[in-house]
Amino acid sequence: MSKIIVLIGAPGAGKGTQARLLEERKGIPQISTGDMFREMKNADTPLAREVQSTMAEGKLISDDLTYQIVKDRTSRDDCQGTYLLDGYPRTAVQAEQLENLAKEQGKEIQAFEVDVPREELMKRLTGRRSCPVCGEIYNIYSKPPKNEGFCDFHEGTQLTHRADDYEESVSVRLETYDANTKPLLDYYQSSGRLEKINGNRELEEIYVDLENLV
Repeated sequence: MSKIIVLIGAPGAGKGTQARLLEERKGIPQISTGDMFREMKNADTPLAREVQSTMAEGKLISDDLTYQIVKDRTSRDDCQGTYLLDGYPRTAVQAEQLENLAKEQGKEIQAFEVDVPREELMKRLTGRRSCPVCGEIYNIYSKPPKNEGFCDFHEGTQLTHRADDYEESVSVRLETYDANTKPLLDYYQSSGRLEKINGNRELEEIYVDLENLV
């Protein structure tokens, strides 16, 4: 039976990388809510116009409207088999709506949490630096540049530290994630459909576990 894979992970857990690997290596489409909303901004359909008008009024896009966007996107040919949702559902209400979609599409839902300890997430996020010229990403803890503070490929170019990667901002992001996501994890845990994957390992080790479970 085809599946809807729900991939859950805190900022810095590396779920986006794992989703891309599944798409590249197994042909499982990665359906991202961010991509869907960007597409809606430029499309000219009744649903897109509703999204554009909601955004223009500065309102939050409701669960019902988000569900319609996901339903619309996953009705395309590339989602006839198994597909992966990145960024949806975010709440227990959205998870319940997804159950209806799974029934309509004749698919099973399988949820995975890429689990990384808080201390490691802080290092991954606060240690991030990037080159403003080529976009190369470094980490002062796990992938430092040869010369502290400067890009390896653009001599003399100072690395930048994003405003939302400072410790205070990162703490707020992680606390918000925990508060919003716990009901979602509980929802899938209670129905026996949540698999936890240790995300504090090498990228390939995590991928092998995820691939075997999928």
